[in-house]
Amino acid sequence: MFQHNLLIAFRNLQRHKGSFLINLIGLSTGLACTFLIYLWVQDEWNFDKFNKNDKQLFQVMEMNKENDDIKVHDNTQGLLAESMAKDLPEVTSAVASMSLQREAMAVTIKADEKVVRSSGTFAGKDFFTVFSFPFLQGNAQTALTQKNSIVISEDLAINLFGSPEKAIGKSIEWELFGNKTLSPVSGVFARLPANNSMKFDFVLTYEKLLADVWPNGYKWGNTGPATFLVLKKGTDIDKFNAKIKDYLTTYWKGNIFTLFVRPYSSGYLHDKYENGVLTGGRIEYVKLFSLVAIFILLIACINFMNLSTAKASRRQKEVGIKKAVGSTRRALVIQFLSEAIVMALLSVILASVMVLLFLPMFNQVTGKQMKVHLSAGLLTSALGVAILTGLVAGSYPAIYLSRFNPVTVLKGKLRSSFAELLARKGLVVFQFMLSLVLIVSVIVIYKQLKYVQNENLGYNKDNIIYFDKEGKANESAEDFMLGLKKIPGVINASSIQSNIVQTIGGSATYGINWPGKNPNELVNFAVRSVDYDLLETLGIQVKEGRSFSKDFGADTSSLIFNETAINAMHLKNPVGTRVSMWGKDVTIIGVVKDFHIKSLHETIAPMVFRFEPENSSIFMVKIKGGQEKETLSKVEAFYKSYNPGYVFDYKFLDATYQSQYISEQRVSLLSRYFAGLAILISCLGLFGLAAYNAEVRTKEIGIRKALGASVGNVMMLLSKDFVKLVIIAMLLAFPLSWWAMHSWLSGFAYRVNIGASAFIIAGVSIIVFVALTISYQSIKAAIVNPGKSLRTE
Repeated sequence: MFQHNLLIAFRNLQRHKGSFLINLIGLSTGLACTFLIYLWVQDEWNFDKFNKNDKQLFQVMEMNKENDDIKVHDNTQGLLAESMAKDLPEVTSAVASMSLQREAMAVTIKADEKVVRSSGTFAGKDFFTVFSFPFLQGNAQTALTQKNSIVISEDLAINLFGSPEKAIGKSIEWELFGNKTLSPVSGVFARLPANNSMKFDFVLTYEKLLADVWPNGYKWGNTGPATFLVLKKGTDIDKFNAKIKDYLTTYWKGNIFTLFVRPYSSGYLHDKYENGVLTGGRIEYVKLFSLVAIFILLIACINFMNLSTAKASRRQKEVGIKKAVGSTRRALVIQFLSEAIVMALLSVILASVMVLLFLPMFNQVTGKQMKVHLSAGLLTSALGVAILTGLVAGSYPAIYLSRFNPVTVLKGKLRSSFAELLARKGLVVFQFMLSLVLIVSVIVIYKQLKYVQNENLGYNKDNIIYFDKEGKANESAEDFMLGLKKIPGVINASSIQSNIVQTIGGSATYGINWPGKNPNELVNFAVRSVDYDLLETLGIQVKEGRSFSKDFGADTSSLIFNETAINAMHLKNPVGTRVSMWGKDVTIIGVVKDFHIKSLHETIAPMVFRFEPENSSIFMVKIKGGQEKETLSKVEAFYKSYNPGYVFDYKFLDATYQSQYISEQRVSLLSRYFAGLAILISCLGLFGLAAYNAEVRTKEIGIRKALGASVGNVMMLLSKDFVKLVIIAMLLAFPLSWWAMHSWLSGFAYRVNIGASAFIIAGVSIIVFVALTISYQSIKAAIVNPGKSLRTE
């Protein structure tokens, strides 16, 4: 029976080549999209889950009230890991880590006359036992026990010494904040897994961080590193969180933070908190594209259903004869489902080829390194998808075709029922509704990205480069900047503590007091140490008072606030007001207009500039537009002559700003591709339906033409029903897409209005696509000689 059904299936596919090709292309394209999205979702879902301690590995989070809002962050106290390991019996291991990548800092590393720029992390001695980063050389348990030791990556070892084996015992010179250290290589770790959120090329000891780089880490009031815990199996996390909630009060009487832990591997997808409550994160995009995959596959399956039921008249006699000679309905259902599964299997094979061809391009778009590894599990999954798709796509046609009455069929009196027409039209409406939702989403996402790219940030990010202060350029920063300013094409130069658009890093403080301050009021100020001309270099506008200037002598006891800070302090005449910062009396000399120091996902925070060039770590240089290449070459030549032995590693400020929206940019690009494919698949099905519609109305068209109907009249006749269905799809899709995009935009503190334009463009676009799709079949039917049409049997 199986072989018989299989043979009939292949014969029917061969007989109806047009329908076969449309279904094959539509289903295989839909399946290819689904497979690609599945690979992406699986990669996202497995991020950070490679650690052997995954189920017991947690990260400590801190929560506090900040500027009338409850904020959650993963910066913790420098001594927290050590104290929790000592005080809490539930903790089997604890480790702290301060990532330089997180602080957007690179370090110059020198070894055997080779100089490279690289980024790493400071970590506690148990780092390589808590996290499963395989070691190639050295002992993972002891590699970080000596204060000045350094553990480097496989790639860095090859770059500096030729191989991991040759690196052990060799010395590396590195510099941070002007401090140089010579460190012996105590270990080499393998390349980090691609699905790992930690990024580093070397690991320095946490002891070195506290002793020589960040001595303030010994004070409980300062935060910076991340803290990770391995808890005992069976630990009740709710009870543990209740226990550590006020843990810091034991060591810090002025504590303003409450603690809790979350599973470390969940942080990649679930990292968005609103007013202290977890509300989402990247998981939203995982859900979004999972839905997109389902939508596209449904659209492809709907095409199969529609074409199969629409062309049922071609198989009426086959069904009638089989029933007349004793075939049961169950046998017919199995036959038609077998045909659908064969089609799905062929589509899976073609889709697999498409995935292999387009996966490199898909990796480039998504920024991933996904690969397809053939295995029994993968083949079983592909077979399962084919069977499931065949069952979904073929279920309705199988039930529909198998219910024909043999007497009615053989007499030629079978007519399409109202329910059949309603179901078929409903499926067309549904698939175009999904396509419209995707189109509207693409338009709104594009508008929002364009908005964040063109929004007035309160400073000028164009034609500004920045690079780290190192070597002689750091030791003689004032002379270095004077030399920079003399270079033709350089407009201005200054320095700052950390990147102006850096979302993480830099300093922040609650330690500012002002006249009339409520003792219970907590305002967290972002703090940036700067040099002269920083505001002028960035084009930040002074609203009141003045900027830091040599004309007024030393400004070491002066501060400049932004508007949001002044509003939070409720100061009416701020310039000249004496305030206290970290116990020192200082004067407000200026107020700058608000500008965005973070992405547009977040509101503008209170901010203060202080004149402290020695604590600035980044040079910022404004160059003339139109001659960037020539100016950069001159700046590089000057840098290398002034600072020999160091790499001129610069970045453009506008590129760094855009990198904050890399996830949204990828979502926008992927949405465009998938929306285009959804429309293509929908139009393929519509093309087949239009061909069938023209075929069954051949005599009607012939009669109308014989009575004087024009080509335009015939085109209108064949098109109007489809246009009506698209209009119904719009009425259903537009409210759904508005809700979806309103929810997405709520993640931005500053956003566009959805407006009517997105819906108008989507509606017009889909009507144009539909018109172009069915016009060929309409024109083809309309120009046929009516005499020939009327002779058709």
